[in-house]
Amino acid sequence: TTSLFAALDIASGSVIAQHYRRHRHQEFLRFLKTIDAAVPKDLELHLILDNYATHKTEPVKKWLLRHPRFHLHFTPTSASWLNLVERWFAELTCRKLRRSAHRSV
Repeated sequence: TTSLFAALDIASGSVIAQHYRRHRHQEFLRFLKTIDAAVPKDLELHLILDNYATHKTEPVKKWLLRHPRFHLHFTPTSASWLNLVERWFAELTCRKLRRSAHRSV
């Protein structure tokens, strides 16, 4: 089992993704730093997130204060417009994961 963090640019279809063994605020902060490094500094970033407590911890809040281009928007539980991201992962599963051989680690 792994925790997957992914940022989808709906305009271009590009994805920034990281997977971690755990889903804590430390991993979320690492992912935010990955996004920060990958996206041009002049762009505002609007992240759509679920209401998981990891996204609302004090260290995350402090990091966001130092990075004002990040704007977090929280969706209600079972928000249907997150289906775009879920659909992308389903497509990835069908095209890549089910048709490939994978070694155990």
